[in-house]
Amino acid sequence: MTALPNHTGLRPGLPDPVLDSQRIFRVILTAMSHPGTIVDVTLPLSPPLPLDVATAAVTLTLTDYETPLWLEKASAATAEYFRFHCGCPITDTPDAAAFAIITAPTEMPPLAMFQAGSDEYPDRSTTAIIQVPSLSGGETWLLSGPGIPNSRAFAPAGLPAAFPDWLRDNHGLFPRGIDLIFTCGTALAALPRSTQLES
Repeated sequence: MTALPNHTGLRPGLPDPVLDSQRIFRVILTAMSHPGTIVDVTLPLSPPLPLDVATAAVTLTLTDYETPLWLEKASAATAEYFRFHCGCPITDTPDAAAFAIITAPTEMPPLAMFQAGSDEYPDRSTTAIIQVPSLSGGETWLLSGPGIPNSRAFAPAGLPAAFPDWLRDNHGLFPRGIDLIFTCGTALAALPRSTQLES
């Protein structure tokens, strides 16, 4: 469903749910395949505050009734938006989430608070969607790993000072660990758990 009567107060979801979700999924795959590369998901989407377009688009594409969602800054409007458009349950605890949305990253919990999966089922882990003020201009990280020839620089802004240590600890859990998608405006970049932060 893409449009609702104005009196409901609920914002519309993807304009064309089937085609838009397919297109966004391909963009996410590109970002995951090339960690630290910034890609764009421009589309006419007006999610409730504090969500950026990319944050909402990724969540609308990846979540459904089987994927518990944790909202770090949950508002009634945001929770209802995803419940209605995705059918996803909203969880109160980070380690129960298949997906997590963080819109105030300086206040976010450590990555270790999320579900890292198990040795038998490493895929049963949290994917964290972290909305940052900018995908550039922060501390520069040098990334290496699958999808990165030699190394790649990535400098998202507005993250906790301890975040690089969290990344190293997360990579040390591989093949367990959480996957990260950074969003800002209509842009996103991804760091799968296989990506290593060089010293």
